Amino acid sequence: MRRGPGAGTGRSPIGHTGPVRVVAAPDKFRGTASAAAVADAIGRAAWEAGWRCDEVPLADGGEGLLEALGGANRVSTVTGPLGDPVEAPWRLDRSTAVVEMAQASGLTLVGGAEGNDPMAASTYGTGELVGEALEAGARRVIVGVGGSATTDGGLGALRALYPLQRLRGVELVVACDVTIPFVDAAERFAPQKGATPAQVKLLHRRLERLAQVYEEEHGVDVRQLPGAGAAGGLAGGLAAAGARLVGGFEVVADEVGLDETLEGADLVVTGEGFLDEASFEGKVVGGVAELAAELAVPVLAVVGQVYDDVEDRVPVVSLVDRFGDERARADTAACITEVVAEHLAALGG
Repeated sequence: MRRGPGAGTGRSPIGHTGPVRVVAAPDKFRGTASAAAVADAIGRAAWEAGWRCDEVPLADGGEGLLEALGGANRVSTVTGPLGDPVEAPWRLDRSTAVVEMAQASGLTLVGGAEGNDPMAASTYGTGELVGEALEAGARRVIVGVGGSATTDGGLGALRALYPLQRLRGVELVVACDVTIPFVDAAERFAPQKGATPAQVKLLHRRLERLAQVYEEEHGVDVRQLPGAGAAGGLAGGLAAAGARLVGGFEVVADEVGLDETLEGADLVVTGEGFLDEASFEGKVVGGVAELAAELAVPVLAVVGQVYDDVEDRVPVVSLVDRFGDERARADTAACITEVVAEHLAALGG
C-alpha cells in the first residue's frame, strides 16, 4: 500500500532534495499488533510528516505469512491438532496456494500450552489443507510453519497427503522461521507446547525413529537438514516428501518484491516484538537490514524490547525503554507512530 503526498510535496531530510519516501517493512509484534497494523502506524507518521510511504507488511514464515502474502480467500474445514474440526483460512491465487500451518495445527487452536496434549497433537489438518489446495488446482504450495501445537515430525501431514504421488509435479515450498535440525525440535520447542521433561525425552526418541523411517522410505536424511525441525519437525516431514525448505523471510521478500520497493527509498522502518541474536538469523528485522545495506538505504528498527547485546547491529528504538512496559503493550501502534514521527522530524531538521 502506498500513501502520502505526491512527488515533491514532502519535506526533505537534511542534505536531500526532491521527493522523500519511507518504506514500512515490519513483522508483527506478537500479541499486540499485526504486521499490517504496524505498517499502518509507520505510514501514519510518514504521512503526517509529509513523506510518501510504501507499506509492506512482512513475515518470517510463522504466523502472519498468509496476511503478508495477500490474505485468505478460501476457508476449509480440517482436523485440528487434537482432532476437533477447525475452520482454516488459506489463499489460492492462480496456481499458487498459501497455507499457514498455525491455522490448522496451531497452539492457539487448543488454548495454548495449558490446553495442549503434546504427545497427541498432530499435523494431520495441515496435510489436509495442502490436499485441499491440490484439489483446487494449485501447482505451487507455500506452507508457512510456526506457532505449532505439534512435535509429530510431520507424520500426520504426510498421512493426510497419502498417496504422496499426489505431489508429483507440484512445487512444495516450506517457509521456515527457524534453522533448527529435525530431532532438536523436541528439546527446543516441545516445553513451550506443554511437554514435561519426560515427554520431551519420548518426543526426542520418536523424532529419531521417524528420521530413520523417512530415510528408509523416502531416501531423505532430515537429521541435519537446516530448518527441518521447524514446527516440531513438520518441515522435515514435508522435505521427506519432496518439499524445498526456504527461509521464511526470503520467501515473503521475493513474493512481495521487497528489493524493488526499497530501491531508491530514503528510509526503511522495520520492527518486531523483540530484538535479539535470533533476529539476525532469518527473521524480518535482520533480513530487512541486510537488504537495506546492499541498497544503501538507511534503516530504523522499532521493537517492543531489546534482548542480548545487539544494539550495534541496527539503529533501534525499544518501545518499552521509551514508553514503559504498560503503554508499550497497551498502545503499541500509537507508540510506534510517535517514535517514527520523532525520527522523521530529526531527519528533516
